[in-house]
Amino acid sequence: MMGLPPTACHSVPVMMTGKTIVKRCIAHILSVALCSGLSIVQAATPLPVLPSTLHWMSPPNNPAIEAAWVLGAEQEPGAYILRVKLASGGKIPPHKHPDERSSTVLSGTIYVGFGKFFDETQLVAIPTGAVYVAPANVPHYVWAKDGKAVYQETGVGPTTTIFITK
Repeated sequence: MMGLPPTACHSVPVMMTGKTIVKRCIAHILSVALCSGLSIVQAATPLPVLPSTLHWMSPPNNPAIEAAWVLGAEQEPGAYILRVKLASGGKIPPHKHPDERSSTVLSGTIYVGFGKFFDETQLVAIPTGAVYVAPANVPHYVWAKDGKAVYQETGVGPTTTIFITK
């Protein structure tokens, strides 16, 4: 059997069979391919979504609310992020969604309650930096009782918002 001298990349035993040489070559090629792929991923440039690029909308009957899709959208498949601005005193009436949603308060304090009717005695304060979860199909409502507030909601689409009518 013929041996191979050590290489610059790693030590290769002096005596190897043909199968061992093939296995080591394949392992080395895979290693180089994987490392090359990782360097490409690591070299990618982040693409920030800047607040100045968001397109804000208000519902026709509620100018105290502004919302903008940061990533994705409710009707599209996959994860989405919705940013919501509430003017001081702004209310979002009882509604529900077929998906679970997590909301992070970015500024101010929002007050959230669960139920089919807006009940001020059942509100819980969610301050800046806190997160609350609205479970799937659970009616809930939101109020910026103490001043303006901004929160960011995440979920998975396609989904919808269903307002509770009396």
